[in-house]
Amino acid sequence: MALVKFQTENFRNLSSAPVSFSSSFNLLYGENGSGKTSVLEAIGYLGLGRSFRVNRHQAVVSHGEQRLTVFGGLDHGLDSRRHGSETDLVHRLGISRDLGQKETMLRVDGEAVRSLSALAKHLPVSVIDPGVFDVVAGGPGKRRQFLDWLVFHVEPSFGSLWQQCQRVTSQRNQTLRNGRLDEVLLRVWDHQYATLSERITEARTGTFGRFKLAFEKLVREVEVPWTEGLKLEYYPGWDVSRPLAELLVDHRDQERKVGHTLYGPNRADIRLKFQGRPVAETFSRGQQKTLVILMKIAQGMVLSAMGKQVTFLLDDINAELDEGHRAMLAIRLQALRCQVFITSIERPMVDQLWPEGNAPDYRLFHVEHGKLTEE
Repeated sequence: MALVKFQTENFRNLSSAPVSFSSSFNLLYGENGSGKTSVLEAIGYLGLGRSFRVNRHQAVVSHGEQRLTVFGGLDHGLDSRRHGSETDLVHRLGISRDLGQKETMLRVDGEAVRSLSALAKHLPVSVIDPGVFDVVAGGPGKRRQFLDWLVFHVEPSFGSLWQQCQRVTSQRNQTLRNGRLDEVLLRVWDHQYATLSERITEARTGTFGRFKLAFEKLVREVEVPWTEGLKLEYYPGWDVSRPLAELLVDHRDQERKVGHTLYGPNRADIRLKFQGRPVAETFSRGQQKTLVILMKIAQGMVLSAMGKQVTFLLDDINAELDEGHRAMLAIRLQALRCQVFITSIERPMVDQLWPEGNAPDYRLFHVEHGKLTEE
């Protein structure tokens, strides 16, 4: 599915006028501060339930306002012809945040829903912005987030499973921090934590296997010579040759000293190594950027094979990628039949994105003072 109807109210400096997007490529350009990144942010807000730029909801609400709303209408995307009229909306999504009441209201097709996952499953949003390159250079948490986004869209039950595990982990950590250790209570939490951890690890391992196959296929096709010797491995967060519950008991004193859980899915990682050494230490900044782009495309390949259309948000890629890599990315996403939004300061040069002249259908928008004008 693709986001073809879009409207916001009190979201940063964006105009409240409705906008129609292409289910293929949408090119947005404008000066710094014009609002083009805010458009992507609002789309991300609808698909992720949060901003990919800031952590605080207050930061995205228009100055002086207490409530924001983002609405989106989805069609069948590039498969519209298979399903009927291209103008038919198959889902209507809405998210509203009231700062005064500290309430978030979610709607799918006019019905109130309680979970953000109800929105997210209809609109898989993948962001490629300057911050995304921390997937390689940053800590394990960045890579867990990268993997879990894909796991959620492959295994819809994963979201609630992970939330349950987070709650149990919090209770377990609280018990560890108590001055007097309650071993009976801790063994109860150990059992619940180990059970949930095994289910989470099973889902992550299965999805990582799909991702790795897609990534290896992609690397062969694009012929990136410096990837020879590159290895991607999934580390579940503990030595799985031993039962997790047993490991937790053996390291009870160590965990009590630090006051939190040291083993399990909250310690998982995708280990990226080149000739046995971490990629962050061996690859140049340019190589790291290319690697992340390939990993993002591989995510799209996995979901595309399942019949799902990803909405990619590419923010200011001109500043991060050279012309050749921008073209590679555009061509690959076109082949996946994804919906894509690309922002830039300068008016985009279509013949640079598709140098062989096979540009897809696209819409071009100039953004000024938060208003989108189609050209």
